[in-house]
Amino acid sequence: MAVDFLKYQAQTSPHPLAMKVSHAKGSYIYDIDNKAYLDFVAGVSACTLGHGHPKVVSAIKDQLDKYLHVMVYGEYIQEPAVELTKLLAKHLPNNLEKTYLTNSGTEAIEGALKLAKRATGRSGIISAKNAYHGNTMGSMSVMGFEERKRAFRPLLPDVSFIEFNNEDDLRKITKKTACVILETIQGGAGFIEPKDHYLEKVRERCDKVGALLVLDEIQPGIGRTGKLFGFEHYNCVPDILVTGKGLGGGLPIGAFTASAKLMDLLQDNPKLGHITTFGGHPVIAAAALATLKEVTKSNLIAETLEKEQLFKKHLVHPLILGIRGKGLMLAIITPSAEITNEIILGCQDEGLILFWLLFEPKAIRITPPLTISKEEIIEGCKIILKVLDNIQEKHSQSNL
Repeated sequence: MAVDFLKYQAQTSPHPLAMKVSHAKGSYIYDIDNKAYLDFVAGVSACTLGHGHPKVVSAIKDQLDKYLHVMVYGEYIQEPAVELTKLLAKHLPNNLEKTYLTNSGTEAIEGALKLAKRATGRSGIISAKNAYHGNTMGSMSVMGFEERKRAFRPLLPDVSFIEFNNEDDLRKITKKTACVILETIQGGAGFIEPKDHYLEKVRERCDKVGALLVLDEIQPGIGRTGKLFGFEHYNCVPDILVTGKGLGGGLPIGAFTASAKLMDLLQDNPKLGHITTFGGHPVIAAAALATLKEVTKSNLIAETLEKEQLFKKHLVHPLILGIRGKGLMLAIITPSAEITNEIILGCQDEGLILFWLLFEPKAIRITPPLTISKEEIIEGCKIILKVLDNIQEKHSQSNL
């Protein structure tokens, strides 16, 4: 199987982890030898309710018996998509009332950028250094990490970058700017939160020059930070909201939401301003609807902040320099990339799944399912501390 995996399936890195998955349930993934791995990653923030949540599985099965894909997005009335977008509107500010469903977060970013240009008639786009919004050509154009996109140029023109949390850079937002696109909490950069009312000041500057504000909640959204959406922590409502990952309950989805006035611009002049065949797929929409209902009706969001504190209480060690992020979107910062690698690989050997971040080599991702129990958190933290002790001892002996 491993030979076929490497031979026939395209890879994204020279050294994939290559664990052979047998099944997954709750907070655990099992390999073909039935070894259990406690999952502190949740498919990179995607499996909000863990693996095989009964309400999500039931919603998928119910929809499978009715119909699968029947027509391109937006032509037929399909109840799961309608109910999902209606529930999103119920839980969002009044100006975020209409949602376009897509197949992935990066596709939703593409739609948001197009909508901003269509609405303003401007071409300028401003993103943040070390930003990550996806890997399609438009999304890559607003990625603030040149090393990852240099090989694929030319990309979109008229894109410039500001430093996240740097107020002086806000003057670069002008009347030529169609939109400013920011992650509410920077993900790939190391889970960097906005400081000193930064997002409020960006909002104010956008309003002053007539630019739209796009907030990327593909990772922070759907309860992960202790609010349904991360922007709720920072008193800043975007013109266009982008989400994905955790909305799908383990199935592929993306969405961008705006006012009806903005979103209706995609209907005409030109018609078919943004189209997709499989966006709003009924099975995926059913899974997303079940996920959103469970997140909003349960105590999971409130418990997320309690679980954050539990991680911070137990993860105290000389090799942990700090823990960034909010809720269950956390990143351990270590002294070096080498130690980060040793921790992640060592924990996998011990039955705990951790992962890297895109641009910060000293960071370790901790983004477990929101459904993870406090007992499971403590169990995982013990594994991390055990591995850290082993690494510390090994390094101290090598320095003798």
